[in-house]
Amino acid sequence: MAASGPAASIGLVIFDCDGVLVDSEPLALRILLQTLSNAGTVLLPEEAHEAFLGRSLASVCEILRRDYGVALADEALERMRRDLHTAIRRELKPVPGVAEVLATLRCAACVASSSQVERIRLSLQVTGLQDFFGEAVFSATMVTKGKPAPDLFLHAAERMHVAPQHCMVVEDSPAGVSAALQAGMRVVAFTGASHARQTSHRRRLAALNPHGMLDDMLGLPGLLEGLGRGRKVS
Repeated sequence: MAASGPAASIGLVIFDCDGVLVDSEPLALRILLQTLSNAGTVLLPEEAHEAFLGRSLASVCEILRRDYGVALADEALERMRRDLHTAIRRELKPVPGVAEVLATLRCAACVASSSQVERIRLSLQVTGLQDFFGEAVFSATMVTKGKPAPDLFLHAAERMHVAPQHCMVVEDSPAGVSAALQAGMRVVAFTGASHARQTSHRRRLAALNPHGMLDDMLGLPGLLEGLGRGRKVS
């Protein structure tokens, strides 16, 4: 893992999308559980949350095959995609405060998400956040290995022409926090979305020793300033 200097300036903020920019994880979990139920597999929401949060669709399918002996057919996956996009259009909301923060951000920003590009762009469009990022949207489908591997964040940094030690990642999942740390980037664990309020989830994130913990997006500018000066913020 590349080391990030304690006082290295922050030139790029890399935002995860689901659970950081938009409050989508409850929608995605609901539709995944329904898809599994239709296929004859019942999982508890808590179990699915721990197993799949922050993972790409390819990783979810691999975990289902490996750990549960479930292979979702292409037809079921396509139905799940359609149902999720319908839910996004009808129900998705931005994380409170995120538009205000993006409007005042003083450095470059991009999105790096485990979701497919189509879903990321739809989520940003529905919530009015797309103009903050333009073409600076990166998906796990663009790299060989998704989170918790560092590939996606390193790809985003390369495309944005910023060295990893000058990047800060905002993530809500253990997989994403681990990926950022492996990439040699500073990382803030965000717990302000509706799915991340359980004590157990916060403990899992804290155990990974991120550079900061944040439960209100409006606190991000102050946290950025502190990390840019080399302070750890909790």
